Amino acid sequence: MKIRASLIAFLFCALATPSVLAQADAEFAKATQEYAQGHFKEAISGYEALIRSAQWSANVFYDLGNAYFRTGDLGRAILNYERALALEGHHPEATANLQIARDEARALEILPSWPERYLQFASVNQYSIAAATAFWLAIFAVVTLIFSRRRSVTVIAMLICCLLVFAVAVCAIYTLDRGSKGRAVAIVTGENVQARLATADTANAVLALPPGSEIKILSTRGDWIYAALPNNLRGWIPATLTAQASDTEALEREFALCLRRLKIAVREILWIQRWRSPPTKRPSGSI
Repeated sequence: MKIRASLIAFLFCALATPSVLAQADAEFAKATQEYAQGHFKEAISGYEALIRSAQWSANVFYDLGNAYFRTGDLGRAILNYERALALEGHHPEATANLQIARDEARALEILPSWPERYLQFASVNQYSIAAATAFWLAIFAVVTLIFSRRRSVTVIAMLICCLLVFAVAVCAIYTLDRGSKGRAVAIVTGENVQARLATADTANAVLALPPGSEIKILSTRGDWIYAALPNNLRGWIPATLTAQASDTEALEREFALCLRRLKIAVREILWIQRWRSPPTKRPSGSI
């Protein structure tokens, strides 16, 4: 019975995944059709429904950015182009449309530091893979040196190279993650946003931020964000007028919610199967 229940659970997972993907494809096609017919608000609702259900991709964010661009909401258009590029760094259409939207909105950008400019030839994910590979190769080299009778110069050289690659990759991850395109970067989505010296609408303005401008979140206080601004300035901005470009936490929460629902469904199937199974007969004479 346990094998049968496990088989049912496996079949449920195998059948659920294609059905979810098919439903997502249908919703994506419907939203794309609404966009093609000029119903941009309906297309936005469709794309955002896909994102809320954790069916996101670079193309979904790209098309959502296009829909916002058509409605004149340049701030959210730039936000979604940035999110598309966060998922797929080499997306030429998103890159081109992002530049067009920035030029039209006259959005301000945070300039990368000189280490970032040299390190941007690879993504954070690629540096992470390099760091993990170098780490395990270094472990292998250490184990080889410990258990070998003669210490090989080649193994020692490989160990040194792996440690250097690991150190450079970790430094690159740290620099890019906290740089001009890192997790702390947010996009101004509101109109006529003013960065101020204090957390009050009556405080003196530091800088006017057009929609789509980049800021780097330093801290939060209530409904206000203290941020590093373009032109090496700092100021307070209402949190409701910004959104993080790489909002991975929200996406991870949605994904975890879907997994939790799937686990609950599998648990219910296993419980029903156990309830329907006849009790196991004990051999005569057993206690």
